[in-house]
Amino acid sequence: MDKEKVVNAFKKFGAAASAAAILFAGGAFGTFMASEYANFKGSHDTEVKTAASTTAGAYAQDVYSGNPIVSIVKKSSPAVVNIDTETMVKQRIMSNPFGRDPFFEEFFGEDFFGGGGMQERVVPQRGKGSGFIVNKDGYILTNNHVVEGADKIKVTLLDGRSFDAKKVGQDPTFDLAVIQIKAPDLPVLLLGDSDATEVGEWVVAIGNPLGFENSVTAGVVSAKNRTLQAPGVNFQGFMQTDAAINPGNSGGPLIDLSGRVIGINTAIVPYAQGIGFAVPINMAKQIMDDLILHGEVRRGWLGVTVQPLTAALVDAYKIPVKEGSIISDVQPNSPADKYGLKRGDVIVSIAGNAVKNSQDVVFSVRNKLAGDKVNFEIYRDGKKRNVEVVLGEIDRGDGEKTGSKPVTGPKSSANSSKQMGITASVIDNELQRQYDLGSREGLVVTNVDRGSLGSRLGLQPGDVILEINRTKMQTLDDWNRVMEAKNRSLGILMSRGGQTLFISVEL
Repeated sequence: MDKEKVVNAFKKFGAAASAAAILFAGGAFGTFMASEYANFKGSHDTEVKTAASTTAGAYAQDVYSGNPIVSIVKKSSPAVVNIDTETMVKQRIMSNPFGRDPFFEEFFGEDFFGGGGMQERVVPQRGKGSGFIVNKDGYILTNNHVVEGADKIKVTLLDGRSFDAKKVGQDPTFDLAVIQIKAPDLPVLLLGDSDATEVGEWVVAIGNPLGFENSVTAGVVSAKNRTLQAPGVNFQGFMQTDAAINPGNSGGPLIDLSGRVIGINTAIVPYAQGIGFAVPINMAKQIMDDLILHGEVRRGWLGVTVQPLTAALVDAYKIPVKEGSIISDVQPNSPADKYGLKRGDVIVSIAGNAVKNSQDVVFSVRNKLAGDKVNFEIYRDGKKRNVEVVLGEIDRGDGEKTGSKPVTGPKSSANSSKQMGITASVIDNELQRQYDLGSREGLVVTNVDRGSLGSRLGLQPGDVILEINRTKMQTLDDWNRVMEAKNRSLGILMSRGGQTLFISVEL
């Protein structure tokens, strides 16, 4: 084959390789390449060439020079750190491998193995994780489980520098922690807006998985507002991503195509592929600021008990919405009490976010800090209202009310009436003493027949019925009139042990 044929052959090979690369990129990135590559580089002017005149090498050079992931990694990696921890733990060991066998004790002597039995020793337990520097003062954001219990923390930067770190503050609730190093000329990662992140956006994870330092994976945001449940914990609001996350990635950043952190890589589903979770950076910002300023998180406190809306409650109380959460109790002198939330209010949104169930209320308040001003959109008596509440600090609340255990078994009273297997009585001195009731408001349940409506509702002796279908239970006439009416459903406001709650049933 002469020189001219060789040259032509390579030209044909280059054109084919270029076409194949374009097809592959189109499948993975598509329109994204045409827009995002140019936007990321700012001015990325490329001469348009024909396939016949473009070699595979030239094409590859052109693509990788404008690849946003490459640029993100180069800019971000210096601020991503490897975290090595050492925790001293007690370990029990058997000093005599033969136990207390008389033969070996006689042969070797009792003191040969140190007297036998178990001995305790303190040994170092080492762990690895990731983190990233958030400001020039050396503050590093990571997961709480990376540094929890650690006696020594060592931070290593991409440039090879290593520093001892100290704990600044920890929040086990959302598995976040802030540590600090003292060093000059520290690189910093910029924090983005996780609320503005869209499902399907490309993201990059950088960390220390399984000890492989400064590893990079890429994927997309798979979902938002995921709930994670584990023994003793219940988290809501996590971002899900298919960017590969492994042990050691914990605490590392999840970065969008603008090079800003939108999440902290936290958890994986071990029996699945491509299912990882990150704490949204907007949630982490609030917690981080509190940890830096106070060393702890001053979590918000509202002071209400909430319940889900049931079809029976919606019908019985003529509630104009089917989704939301109803307030069944308001703690005296709580922020809710101070700013005007009332028992029976139906919460439909908090801070502009729709409330579909009671968990939404719990998580929304828990994600706020003490002193935050929060708008509650509610329905009261069928009318929509807005109530603005400044949250208190949860540790300074009165806590849950407690009461004595209700007395079981029937108790007769002259002023009692039995409806649908439920015996209700006017509260007199004797009944107030017997059931340790704080007031005489409502009617007290003194007996519940097996298999009756009351049994289905879970009522028990000592429960106080305050309202039925918004009618206050002040007399037995109130009780008889409501219970004998042809209602499709019953919504009952009751008190048990000082705690009020709604129960409902469709008839």
